[in-house]
Amino acid sequence: MRSTPSILGKLVVAAVMVVITSGKSAAPSAAVSAATPAFASIGPLTFSADGTLFAADTQQATIYAVDLGAAATGGAPGVKSIAALDQQVAALLGTGVRDLSITDLAVHPKTHNAFLSVMRGQGAGATPVLLRVDGSGKIDIVDFTTLTSTKVALPNPPKAGAASGFGPPSRSQSITDMAYMDGRLYVAGLSSEEFSSKLRSISYPFTVADNGTSVEIFHGSHGQFETRSPVYTFMPYKIDNQPNLIAGYLCTPLVRFPVSSLKPGAKVMGTTIAELGAGNRPIDMVVYRKDGKEFLLMSNTDRGVMKIPTDRFGTAPGITTPISDKAGIGYETVAAMKGIEQLDLLDEGHSLVIARSGGALSLDALPLP
Repeated sequence: MRSTPSILGKLVVAAVMVVITSGKSAAPSAAVSAATPAFASIGPLTFSADGTLFAADTQQATIYAVDLGAAATGGAPGVKSIAALDQQVAALLGTGVRDLSITDLAVHPKTHNAFLSVMRGQGAGATPVLLRVDGSGKIDIVDFTTLTSTKVALPNPPKAGAASGFGPPSRSQSITDMAYMDGRLYVAGLSSEEFSSKLRSISYPFTVADNGTSVEIFHGSHGQFETRSPVYTFMPYKIDNQPNLIAGYLCTPLVRFPVSSLKPGAKVMGTTIAELGAGNRPIDMVVYRKDGKEFLLMSNTDRGVMKIPTDRFGTAPGITTPISDKAGIGYETVAAMKGIEQLDLLDEGHSLVIARSGGALSLDALPLP
């Protein structure tokens, strides 16, 4: 265990230098030249195939494309399971476990190191931190001041402090999930508009982010159309070689959106292909193959980890009437995966998870079910 006061000091300086954007709608905002990332917060993470890290700053409603440089290759390849992960991270950052929030987990596509986005502290004084866990189990703080990045700001984020009606203040849901495919970064979250639930398709390298597409669903277990509930997690998925987004919502509809429908300023109705049960929020999802078949693995807050076959994603009819429990494509609960709070694909045979057991968090590589 080592002390890193100088690096933490740099992180704090980087955080306080940020100017928080207002919540008002604005014209599309251009990306800036490559510079050191200046995070006010750090949340959802995702990688491109070449190892570019996309990191979301929900407070600023801004996405950074980060060149990790030596931070991507400086550790032992792979990742090692770590018991009491939260306690080790808290000790490294010089804080208590209760003042620590691990906001996301992403696996580097080349080194297979794990990267964790972390908020140290609570409220306005919380500090964003990026950590790397390598194949020896070593946890390192990634020094933001050594990195270069470009960024793009979302032009119509929710006002800071405004309540969304679906959980935390809506600025924290300006970016709920991201995924990269074929030269574009897909982004889910809320906006300041009346139809506030948004999906965005942003070209990379960044130029501008437009106002995005307002998305609507029919929620069978609620028996109504919804335009303000955010997509909590989603996965790009090709059907007949055409890109789609498979999206998970609160209480728990699974919805299909053709990427071709995601036009700036449009209002699009998704196809609800499954209702997976009320009283639940999806967390993460990955797609994998096993024994010649393909499955979506989705972690959830209250219904465990779901193993969902993908063979009907393109043909399942839309759910358009109220239901009392579950409907559409079914799932199998993975009994061996419990308390999963973060999930990513590690390799062809394993997932990497952050799981809670007995009040503590652990980092584990688990066989794909």
